[in-house]
Amino acid sequence: QVQLVESGGGLVQPGGSLRLSCSASGRIFSIYVMGWYRQAPGKQRELVANIRSGGSANYADSVKGRFTISRDNAKNTVNLQMNNLKPEDTAVYYCNELQPSGVNYWGKGTLVTVSS
Repeated sequence: QVQLVESGGGLVQPGGSLRLSCSASGRIFSIYVMGWYRQAPGKQRELVANIRSGGSANYADSVKGRFTISRDNAKNTVNLQMNNLKPEDTAVYYCNELQPSGVNYWGKGTLVTVSS
């Protein structure tokens, strides 16, 4: 069974940084697309960034140049380094695994709050 566990959320001031981590278990991690999504209050869940097994990454326009996604296939982890955080980045961040079959798995989420 696939399990995704996020960590690293918290409260940070505008302009600050946080690093989110997601630990995956139960599958062969390296062949999947891994990603981070977020959902702000009253809004739909949106893609923040994803990364393929070979390392190619995609980012939402709103985070380009500020966020960096990375993965360590040996450790079954995917990370999201978030710099220059803005109040509009406040959301629950979810780790996602997209299997080759098209099935999605989700973590329970970690809250990021950007506020002074």
